[in-house]
Amino acid sequence: MEYSLSTLMFGAISNTFALAFAAVLAIVVLAAILMCVKIIKQAECMVVERFGKYKGTLNAGINFIVPVMDKPRAIHWRSKRTDISGVEYVMTTEKTNIDLREQVFDFAKQNVITKDNVNIEIDAMLYFQITEVTKAIYEIANLPDAIEKLCKTSLRNVAGNLTLDECLTSRDQINSQLLAIMDEATDKWGVKVNRVELKDITPPHDIQQAMEKQMRAERDRRAVILTAEGEKKSMILESEGIRESQIRRAEGEKQALILEATGQAEARLKIATAEAGAIKLVTEGLAGAKTDPAQYLVAIRYLETLKEMTSGKDNKVVYVPYEATGVIGSLGGIKEMLSGLGKS
Repeated sequence: MEYSLSTLMFGAISNTFALAFAAVLAIVVLAAILMCVKIIKQAECMVVERFGKYKGTLNAGINFIVPVMDKPRAIHWRSKRTDISGVEYVMTTEKTNIDLREQVFDFAKQNVITKDNVNIEIDAMLYFQITEVTKAIYEIANLPDAIEKLCKTSLRNVAGNLTLDECLTSRDQINSQLLAIMDEATDKWGVKVNRVELKDITPPHDIQQAMEKQMRAERDRRAVILTAEGEKKSMILESEGIRESQIRRAEGEKQALILEATGQAEARLKIATAEAGAIKLVTEGLAGAKTDPAQYLVAIRYLETLKEMTSGKDNKVVYVPYEATGVIGSLGGIKEMLSGLGKS
């Protein structure tokens, strides 16, 4: 009975060890399988070394390596982090999965002395992309640090050859020069610099105040010029309006005078026509009499004039000209004419 119990206990212990060994073996096998499999995301890659020597580059998808023998090669990388207080800071880490997408490095403000000895601060951004992974790992020890230092030194050289005014007004020129320098220098590192952008250029405080005064004076000058031009245009429009009004008034007066002259001419023509008709009738009426029609008409005109002279209130004296004797004679002719007309 005791033998049977010890036998059972030994069998149970053996089974337990067998199960534990099987579980450990399964875990080891699973870990080995997991270590053999490398899943690479899209737009990423991984450099693998075998016994410290470059073996190959793993691209996106499922890849297999030999554990222990093959190891991924890490690359230095920088990334922005935010602490609890919300302040951003840059941290350099090592990563085995290399991002092939376009990256942006936002550097801190850099102190630069311009050609006219003005100390300014320039904030720059760099956009680049890794094109050859092996060069980015084996040709440079710390790629982000090298790019940052190269950008800063190049920025000092380019801005140092320009004056303050040129730096403030020639950002595109600075960007182009920096891009050419950076792209040429980073080509051997397997990096393509796509563009360089200057975010901000900050001159000293006293120069900022002087620039603000200058800008304020320029705005005031432009305001005065615009006001003067507005007044000038207003005066021109007003004078043109007055001139146009005078022209139209003169045209109206001209037309009125023309119409008045035309009316007077027509009136005189009608009067002359009427007088001619009257003369014709008088001539026809005196055709059988001995009286001269001209003397008759002259006598009638004298009588009308005499009537006008004596029609006023203050006209007490009438001066008869020397030629009035002819008029009196004409009156006698008128009497004879009327007598002749009555007999007839």
